[in-house]
Amino acid sequence: MKTAVIVFPGSNCDSDMFYAIKDGLGEDVSYVWHTETTLDDYDAIMIPGGFSYGDYLRSGAIARFSNIMPAVVKAAKAGKPILGVCNGFQVLLEAGLLPGAMLRNKELKFICQTTPLVVENNNTIFTKEYEDNEVIQVPIAHGEGNYFCDGRTLQQLEENNQVVFKYHSKNPNGSVADIAGIINEQGNVLGMMPHPERAVDDILGNKDGLRLFQSILKHWRESHAAVTS
Repeated sequence: MKTAVIVFPGSNCDSDMFYAIKDGLGEDVSYVWHTETTLDDYDAIMIPGGFSYGDYLRSGAIARFSNIMPAVVKAAKAGKPILGVCNGFQVLLEAGLLPGAMLRNKELKFICQTTPLVVENNNTIFTKEYEDNEVIQVPIAHGEGNYFCDGRTLQQLEENNQVVFKYHSKNPNGSVADIAGIINEQGNVLGMMPHPERAVDDILGNKDGLRLFQSILKHWRESHAAVTS
């Protein structure tokens, strides 16, 4: 599996994502600068966290217009796995690849801590290595992670099983319905505020995030085997 890690000016979690793929999975991974215009050679796309373009206007609002984004949209339509974490989630929202928007945290403070999550849907290409309703520990680090959508959108997300992760026991940022991560209707685009790439090795505290990347790899291998068989 060949993976692209998109890098915008202000990205600061790109190295974490890169090594989650390189060392955690042992797979081929490359940094792709925001000025590039194609992702055709890649099997999976990662949009990491950070402060793209300084978070001016809104988080992810300027990155959404980068040269690389039409290629991200093309990859999404083609069914390739796309993961946006933290600022990457915000970029996906701004690009219209996921519904909803991000608000400032309810306490108007930056939060950096390990947070328990519930795996609400383990029947996705990102979560098949988890148990249904499993509680995992994943770090968060954000100031604008308060996910919001209107009532109709929330109903659609819940009816379509698009809510993948929820905060467990305590909502740290005020997100509607405790939402920590959602997928698109097609099921190949995941946005989440917690950082699974920071939980892929025992030296980081735990490996609960590694199974998310293992799930993507398993899906790719199964899909690739089906095509070549």
